[in-house]
Amino acid sequence: MWSTVCGVIEDLFAGLRGCMEKSSQRMTGGTREAPVNISPAVAANAEGEEIEVLETTDVLPVAPEDVQWKTLFDKYDPDNSGFISTERFRDLLATHGSELDPHKLEVLLALADGNADGKICYQDFVNLMSNKRSNSFRRAILQGSRQLKGCSLRDEAGLGLSQRFVRHVAYETLPREVDRKWYFDSYTYCPPPWFILAITIAEVAAFMYYGIQLERMVLQVSSPSFLKSPLPYHPQLRAQAWRYLSYIFMHTGIEHLSLNMAMQLLVGVPLEMVHGALRIGLVYMCGVLAGSLAVSVTDMTAPVVGSSGGVYALVSAHLANVVMNWSGMKCQFKLFRMAMALVCMSVEFGRAVWLRFYPPAFPPCPNPSFVAHLGGVVVGLTLGVVVLQNYEQRLQEQSLFWIFFCVYTLFVLCAVFWNIFAYSLLDVRIPPAP
Repeated sequence: MWSTVCGVIEDLFAGLRGCMEKSSQRMTGGTREAPVNISPAVAANAEGEEIEVLETTDVLPVAPEDVQWKTLFDKYDPDNSGFISTERFRDLLATHGSELDPHKLEVLLALADGNADGKICYQDFVNLMSNKRSNSFRRAILQGSRQLKGCSLRDEAGLGLSQRFVRHVAYETLPREVDRKWYFDSYTYCPPPWFILAITIAEVAAFMYYGIQLERMVLQVSSPSFLKSPLPYHPQLRAQAWRYLSYIFMHTGIEHLSLNMAMQLLVGVPLEMVHGALRIGLVYMCGVLAGSLAVSVTDMTAPVVGSSGGVYALVSAHLANVVMNWSGMKCQFKLFRMAMALVCMSVEFGRAVWLRFYPPAFPPCPNPSFVAHLGGVVVGLTLGVVVLQNYEQRLQEQSLFWIFFCVYTLFVLCAVFWNIFAYSLLDVRIPPAP
């Protein structure tokens, strides 16, 4: 990867380096001296504020490529101030990257001037030129055709249906214009949002199977055979560990399934298109597991069915991200859309509360618990927000992610010990197995 990036960048600036080498040889009598000292201004600035959108802002080790970047940087910093202006950087890109898509040039400028102060320090320059995002130079040369210099992504015209959908997703989920542009330019539908689609298809298929088997599509939970499936969580069968996850494939009825699937697809698919299956799958499954474990701790006699734990984790994380970045979010009718999401969540949660306290059809086993919803919300507002906060920064580089992940792991371990010892110590009267 490093050699590919450097090769592409070297091709773009080969002409400039050749001119500078000749000039340097004339000035030094044919001997080229590579600068080894960095000015105090550069060193001080290198320890300053990081460019938040780059994947790595660590000080890079000294390498031949660094010498090349220093030579190029000094060409545009004759006063050795440690900074070059964004206008000089624009001239550099425009002169030596004339084949690049102007859209890419604007993105690179925004990345380089991370502080928006009109100046670019040497270390920021090196980080940009050595960063993985520089792979876009090759893609820009091969695909560059749009004339978008200075325009926002929303003003881009002549897009096909799939491109308009990607642009819509970018404005739905990302608060910064530079990230929206970068996502729009690099997204390829490969891989597609397979995780949410696969989970949804499996849940619908399981519901249809049991609907035909039970001869009931509405309020399936009232069927005497509903909880006899190996999928739902039941406190009497809590030793069967797979039930803490598999309960998402069982729903109390078509009304329960419809609300969950609507929120899961409308929110989950765009989030997965931006953040990827790994991140969204992590948030979803953590919400699912937290939901069943929360029920086993707080509502110890109730079963659990439905995918609300995972759905609520995704929806609450997305809504919290929108609120935290309210001024940057440019999605249309965001206040109305947020209100509608809250209404759907409230209706579904209210229905679950009503069903829990409604007299069960087959006592003494109560109806399914609603606490799984709350477990999903807590996961979404903690772990989920951190996962969605920066779509590009790797999770292992986020200290807050590890804090919440450790807290979540501690909760899981405590809940496991609770399930092993608490039921017998508290002498809880568990309803018989179905």
